[in-house]
Amino acid sequence: MKKIYILVITLIHIATVTAQDRFGQIQNLIPRNKEGINQFDVKKDSVKFKGLSVDLGAAFALQFQGVKSFNDHNYTADQYKLNNLENNFNLPNANMTIGAQLFDGVRVNLDIYLASRHHNETWVKGGYLQIDKLDFIEKDFLSDFMQYATIKIGQMENNYGDAHFRRSDNGNALMNPFIGNNIMDAFITEMGAEIYYIRSGFVSMIGVTNSKMNQNVKEIVPAPTTPAAPDQNTTISPTILAKIGYDKQLDADLRVRLTGSLYHTANSSGNLYSSDRAGSRFTGVMTHAASSFDQDNNPATPPISIADNFDPASNQTTGRFNPAFGNWATSYMINPFVKYKGLEFFATLEFASGGDKKGNDEKRTTNQYEADLVYRFGSTENFFIGGKYNTVSGKLSNADSKKVSVNRFEGSAGWFMTKNILAKVGYINQTYKDYSQFNANGTPNDFFGGKFNGVLFEAVITF
Repeated sequence: MKKIYILVITLIHIATVTAQDRFGQIQNLIPRNKEGINQFDVKKDSVKFKGLSVDLGAAFALQFQGVKSFNDHNYTADQYKLNNLENNFNLPNANMTIGAQLFDGVRVNLDIYLASRHHNETWVKGGYLQIDKLDFIEKDFLSDFMQYATIKIGQMENNYGDAHFRRSDNGNALMNPFIGNNIMDAFITEMGAEIYYIRSGFVSMIGVTNSKMNQNVKEIVPAPTTPAAPDQNTTISPTILAKIGYDKQLDADLRVRLTGSLYHTANSSGNLYSSDRAGSRFTGVMTHAASSFDQDNNPATPPISIADNFDPASNQTTGRFNPAFGNWATSYMINPFVKYKGLEFFATLEFASGGDKKGNDEKRTTNQYEADLVYRFGSTENFFIGGKYNTVSGKLSNADSKKVSVNRFEGSAGWFMTKNILAKVGYINQTYKDYSQFNANGTPNDFFGGKFNGVLFEAVITF
């Protein structure tokens, strides 16, 4: 902690001395206040270079949760029971960003989680180099191309789809008009590179990563071949990312955006839908208490024991859906966005498929649909109300006899007290259908469901 403290004080001193009036201009490349709402893709660094300059940013979020979970099945006292949840505060979230302009059109950015649900300690989310000019090679090198292009290289948040620009990223929740992210939350940080070309409303991006969230160079040793797992995943292939679309401010009142995105990996060590280590906003929902019960009333058969799985750190994705593709995966996302004056419409249509070569390689598919409507009002659109509907359906594994489904409605209202301070309140109602794990014995022909609902309050501060 002492080393971190000294580092922060030193960087603050450098930022204060060298950045001066450029500090605010540089930090606006990354949305840190109300003006960054609905900023997609990448923003070019057009600030004139006058020497090395450093900027610091931070984001804090705190939630008060009043949510309850329920089973659809009527269990007796000694059978599977969900944990009782009290109305109280969640662990506060905090982020820090350190950026530096290194050369004309070249900057570096480091994103840090100071406190998160999955990691209470400080740890690095990622860092990347953003190149908007190639003048470090030669003055005006490829300037006609670089006028519209940007290159990003590093361990960074992959730009798959548009939904991740409106999601809460640990403490950075200012861009999300709601409290929860999508049920099937596409987010991952991997080592890679992305090239953008944005011109006259045309949006395009191509990227590649090494498909590893945790970097290492150890060779994968295949497990012994078995009839159930004849083809073990022994290689990791690059992930291909692509986006194409149109984004145009047609007049002073109307903006229209439509994009299509691709994510594909042939052999992966990560998972696009379970890699948000910061965790979800809905702590402890649908978790079960420790219990033990006799399934068949046979004295010779030992009772079944179920351990408590409430732990917010190790079970950080409560309320979400993970299709858990074990090997290859292909996902497509379509995102329309329309803003007319204070009225915003945003939607996600996502079609994911994958297989697991560690077992049965049968193809599984999962579909997600989300639509939200937000109305911003006030002299500076500093108030908003909104509603969001999100549904997901797909198989949890090849052994499941039917698809499960998750449906969520979320309502929200918010107030920007200043450009950097947001207070919002939301109502959440999420239902599960055909989930065997919400019943006592989990047999394939015994499907039930569950739900959670309640109210959450969130306060967000960013700078």
